[in-house]
Amino acid sequence: MAYGCFRQIWYINDWSTVRDVLWRRSDNDQEERREALVGNRIVNPRLQPRRVWDLYSNRVVPWWLKSWLGMEGRGVYREWPEPISHAWVDEKDRTAVWMPINRYEWPVPIPKDADLNLIRIEMLNLGLEYVWLDVLCLRQEGGPREDLRAEEWRLDVPTIGEVYQCQKVVCYLSGLGWPLTLKEGDLESDQSWFRRAWTLQEVGQRRRIAGDTLDGPLHAKCKDGEYATELLTRFHKKLQDIHYMDQLDDALVEMQTRVSTNPVDKIAGLAFLTWSQWIPAYSETASLEHAWTALVNSMHPTARAQLFMSSPEPGDRGPKWRPSWHQAMTKPLLPYWPDEGVDQDETGGEDSCNKQCIEGFVRGLAVVGAGDRHGEFIVKHNGGIKCFRIFAPHTYPIPEDTYTLIYCICKRGSLVCIVGQSLPEARFEKVSVVKMFVWDFIHIIKRRRYILI
Repeated sequence: MAYGCFRQIWYINDWSTVRDVLWRRSDNDQEERREALVGNRIVNPRLQPRRVWDLYSNRVVPWWLKSWLGMEGRGVYREWPEPISHAWVDEKDRTAVWMPINRYEWPVPIPKDADLNLIRIEMLNLGLEYVWLDVLCLRQEGGPREDLRAEEWRLDVPTIGEVYQCQKVVCYLSGLGWPLTLKEGDLESDQSWFRRAWTLQEVGQRRRIAGDTLDGPLHAKCKDGEYATELLTRFHKKLQDIHYMDQLDDALVEMQTRVSTNPVDKIAGLAFLTWSQWIPAYSETASLEHAWTALVNSMHPTARAQLFMSSPEPGDRGPKWRPSWHQAMTKPLLPYWPDEGVDQDETGGEDSCNKQCIEGFVRGLAVVGAGDRHGEFIVKHNGGIKCFRIFAPHTYPIPEDTYTLIYCICKRGSLVCIVGQSLPEARFEKVSVVKMFVWDFIHIIKRRRYILI
């Protein structure tokens, strides 16, 4: 541990100041973390990781020890530690090991036949100096300070996503320290790297696949886009499809098929994919709808507007303007990218939008059938009647009635309208979503601010 603490400062001019400087850095780091957590909100989600694995000293050290070189105010920023992402193997294949690497603070859960020394060598061979590995750098269960683990997790678990916002990520697709293999059922397994909830935010910009062997699936020959087996073809297709998701609807659809040990982790794993302005603190015992509401409240207005537009039916648990967590994980979402946001007041009590709207009669969409359903939107204007073609690209019925249509111009140029009822006190109750064929009613629309219920 001493080597890990001091190896960055061998060449300082005045060793008499070392202790004071280290204490000051430690105090500054603790203060930054205290200020980042306000109640149940993480107001500074761009925190550096609490700990990193120093491969040279083979010890887990505080981030602030490696984040700067030089003392006496002449700091030079060190590059971000490269994180390791790995498949979480089945409990029967794991063991918890007490290790000097983390000063025996908690048992480290690793695959039974994995060796952290070999993992360290592989990382050193990649040219790495510091890495972030969850089982070493995030306090785990089973240690003597369970109270401290719960407190650290409130801040550290939601901000894991920041660790992976780097250019490169090292991936163990078959399990931490395991060689990359592929057999029938692997891609469908709940332990598959491609199906774990947390790995959705762990893709980085580029990936280095660890555990590669000369006879492994990465070296399979491809001919005309096909491999020797259908399994190999699907595996390489999944590898090619990996990308950082910056659209909320894409992330939600992908999360629908993923699994987590704790169901609430699927919500926490979305925080850095939803343009959140702040992040809810992590609670292992929070109800799913409560955790989802907290995440929605934290989202950027544009992401909230995407929820408003992309769900073809009203929310069934709480607010109707956006889907419940149950709906978000079980219902299809429409791929719309809004040009304006859904706002929220500072108290988090009201959601509102300032949009162009028009009132009229909707017909032809009450009966559900196969494919897109076409209907009409009838508007009274200047003593006459105008009829516009509309269609519903979903299977949710819209009863014939008079509605207010809030229209949104999407970033891809399509015209999407949220169908709903105007209520007293400028409130709006969502019913569904439709698309318009024409734009020639724009001269008769009005801009209004609605409180969304």
